[in-house]
Amino acid sequence: MSNYLSNNEASGRAAARRRRRLWLASGVAGLTGVVSIAAVGVAGSAGAVGVGGLNWSSAQQAAGDGGQGQHKDPKQAEGNPDDKGRTSPEDPGSEKERGKEVPCDPDRLIQAIVHANANDGAVLELAKGCTYNLSRNQRGSGLPEITADITLRGEHTTITREATADRFRILTVGPGGHLTLEGLTVKGGQTTEFHRALAPEQVWGMYSNSVEMSKAAAAGRPVTAAATGADKITATPRATVKVAPRADVAQPLVEEPGYADGAGVLVEPGGSAEIIDTAIVDNQSGGNGGGLANFGSTRLTRSTVAHNTAFFFGGGILNAGLLKLDETKVEDNTGIIGGGGIANGTPGIFRRDIEAGTVLVEKSKITDNETLGFGGGLAAVGGTTNVYSSTIDSNTAVLAGGGVAAIDAQVALNGVTVDRNSTAGVGGGLAVAFDSAVTINKTVVKDNTAGFFGAGLFNTLSVTTVRDSEIAGNRAIGPFGVGGGIFNLFGRVTLATSQVVHNSATITGGGVFTFPRGVTVDNNTTIAANRPNNCAGAPVPNCFG
Repeated sequence: MSNYLSNNEASGRAAARRRRRLWLASGVAGLTGVVSIAAVGVAGSAGAVGVGGLNWSSAQQAAGDGGQGQHKDPKQAEGNPDDKGRTSPEDPGSEKERGKEVPCDPDRLIQAIVHANANDGAVLELAKGCTYNLSRNQRGSGLPEITADITLRGEHTTITREATADRFRILTVGPGGHLTLEGLTVKGGQTTEFHRALAPEQVWGMYSNSVEMSKAAAAGRPVTAAATGADKITATPRATVKVAPRADVAQPLVEEPGYADGAGVLVEPGGSAEIIDTAIVDNQSGGNGGGLANFGSTRLTRSTVAHNTAFFFGGGILNAGLLKLDETKVEDNTGIIGGGGIANGTPGIFRRDIEAGTVLVEKSKITDNETLGFGGGLAAVGGTTNVYSSTIDSNTAVLAGGGVAAIDAQVALNGVTVDRNSTAGVGGGLAVAFDSAVTINKTVVKDNTAGFFGAGLFNTLSVTTVRDSEIAGNRAIGPFGVGGGIFNLFGRVTLATSQVVHNSATITGGGVFTFPRGVTVDNNTTIAANRPNNCAGAPVPNCFG
């Protein structure tokens, strides 16, 4: 029965190309097809300036002087005091602190970012209540790549892709760039789909044979209290999708995004972003990270990531760097294969995986996300994921981990509520697999449902510790449901000062099912009032009936 797939220590990552975008080259050629100068012109005191008369320098000037094109006094341009001892408005320091107003015109926004990149950054005050409709892109991004310290600040302001425009993401933060978004909505980004479909079962099957177990149970070989019943459920090992890297091909030192990753915002390696009071909504990625793909360092504060979709992983957010969420909502996103809300890393698909980074979630909500695969709310595929004082509820996964799925990952839940999540497969609340180490502390896992095994917690080939927590009211509701509270298979689960109560399963193990031995229960833990029984499978210490 223990014929689970072994862990490939080497994963085949195709050397992803570094996409350093040059938004504008010197002269007219860099502007052609990027800014519709020929169509709308740049308003100035001398009238509209056509594309034939505008180059890199004049684009900066138009952004810097509001399109007036007037010559500045050299002393004032350097920020020297005028004859009355006042500092010129063109002083870079004062302009950065005060912010430069950007009219409600997408071309003027593009010009302002170009100017800011060339002048060590700026604070750009976007027009209140404006919608900046982007209809053009440069190498897959609707706005110039952020390469300096730039703040985009608005009030009920939206940056969106025109519905009929070609597919592109909204924003890219390049190496060395730092982007601050405040008071904005980033909406409607769409990147090209990668058309080689892959069934979610193939990916999850690299780490667990729970799909085969479920099929065996449905065929009339359910897990029973007897070890012989469990022995009958086997899985046929399948070749992993991962491919060992060739010795003669240099592997990248850092994770690189795919061309379709991050439809709303993409933060490249070496880039960083601060997202405050901002909504990232209605974006669709043909790769990973529907709303946000973070390969650098990103923090979201009092923000919302909602109604985004990813063709592979991370319907709301994909992380391969350092990600922090504070008082943020991740809701109603869809990741087709995994990580409906958040994916920290991805498995190896098409000879490439994405190494997980570090995720810290505090005082946030991950709710109503879904996936056809695993990790409806959150999928941790490697790396470290810590969730504090937060809620993971009402998420859905077809295969495993309605709330959380952990694969070869370090995960800690502290002061978290994991409730009302569901799966047709295993692990309604949490599915922990393949050399993961999960700590559940002062956490409530309640009212989750699973079609087969482990409605509250499904643990296999991993170590899970439950302290000062409650696993209650979970239901393995399918016709072959086993392990209403906890289902442990070839793993270790430690219960300390906790309660496993009022859970239910259709067949057996209403509270805990384990095969073989592997569940440890201290004297301060209560396993009671579960149906049809409290414990089944191998003996569980301090469990009666």
